[in-house]
Amino acid sequence: MGKIHMPEHIDHHRRRFFGAAAMTVAAAQLAMVRSADAQSSRTRAADLPKIKPGTNTSFGALKQIDAGVLNVGYAEAGPGDGPAVLLLHGWPYDIHSYVDVAPLLASAGYRVIVPHLRGYGTTRFLSSDTFRNGQPSALALDAVALMDALKIEKPILAGYDWGARTADIVAALWPERCKALVSVSGYLIGSQEAGRMPLPPKAELEWWYQYYFATERGRAGYDKYRHDFAKLIWQIASPKWDFDDATFDRSAAAFDNADHVAIVIHNYRWRLGLAQGEPKYDDLEKRLAAGPVITVPTITLEGDANGAPHPDPSAYAKKFSGKYAHRLIKGGVGHNLPQEAPQAFAEAVIEVAES
Repeated sequence: MGKIHMPEHIDHHRRRFFGAAAMTVAAAQLAMVRSADAQSSRTRAADLPKIKPGTNTSFGALKQIDAGVLNVGYAEAGPGDGPAVLLLHGWPYDIHSYVDVAPLLASAGYRVIVPHLRGYGTTRFLSSDTFRNGQPSALALDAVALMDALKIEKPILAGYDWGARTADIVAALWPERCKALVSVSGYLIGSQEAGRMPLPPKAELEWWYQYYFATERGRAGYDKYRHDFAKLIWQIASPKWDFDDATFDRSAAAFDNADHVAIVIHNYRWRLGLAQGEPKYDDLEKRLAAGPVITVPTITLEGDANGAPHPDPSAYAKKFSGKYAHRLIKGGVGHNLPQEAPQAFAEAVIEVAES
C-alpha cells in the first residue's frame, strides 16, 4: 500500500494528542512508583535511618487542642495524611521520651502525635472544678478524647509505663479505635483489688514510693522535691542509662504543671485502694478488673536492664489473642525504652503496623 499523507494541521494535533497521552501515562506510572515507595517506606522497619539516642533535643513549638476535660499540649511530626501513631509517655517522664522516635516515624510517612498526659507540661484542665483524677480509666478516656478532637479514628498506640497502661486499656476496651499496639512491659491493666493484695517482701520493696505517696509526708515531699525525686526514679529504673543533666532538665520542666502532684498522688493512692475514683468510671474499672484480652496486633518490648517493677513476659503472653510478638531489647536498656532505644521502638511501631 502507498503512504497516506495527512494534512499538516491534523498530523500536528495527532502528535500533540499522543504526546499528552504518553505524558499522562508516564505521570501515572511515576505516581504509582512514588506511592509504592511511600508505602514501602512506611512499612519497612529495616529502611529506617539509623539514629543515635540523644540526637534530637526538642520538638519545636507544641500545639494545643481542647479534648474532653483537657486542653492538651502535644507535639506533632510527619505528614498530616499519614497513618497516625499516638505515643504516650509515663511517670516521671514526658514527651521527650519520644524526641528521637517521632522524627524516625515521620521520615517513614507516619503522622506522629505525642501528647503531655494530664498533669504534665502544657496540658491543662478546662475547668478548675474538675476533680484531679489519676485513675487509669480516666487517662484512657483522655487518649480517646484526643483522638476524637484530632479526628483520628484508628491510630497505632504505643507507650511505656503509664503510657503503656493507657494504650493497653484503649486497645482492650475499644479495639475499634486501635489499629495496633506497642507496649513496653506488656500487659499492665490492673485493678484496685489487685493493688490491695500483698506481695512478697522483695517485690514490696520495689514499690517503696507508692507507700511514701500514701502519706501526707510523701505528698508534701514529692511536691517540694519533685525534680530530685524524679531523677532518683530515673536512676533506679534505668541503672545503665548515662543521661546528662540537660536531658533530665528538659523533661523535668513538665513536672512544674500545677496539677502534676495531685494527679501523681491520686494515681498511686487509687491503685492501693486508699483514694476514691469517680463513679462515672466504675463500669470501666469493673471491665478492666476482669483482665480483658487484647485482640489487636501487638508487639511487647522489654529492656534488658529495666530496674522498675515489671512482669515477666511469660505472665502476660496469653493476654494478647491477635498477632503477637515479644522483643527483648539488649544493650543496658532500662525503663524509659523509647528514649534509651529509639531505633528499636520505632522499628516495633512500623513492624506492628504491617500486621
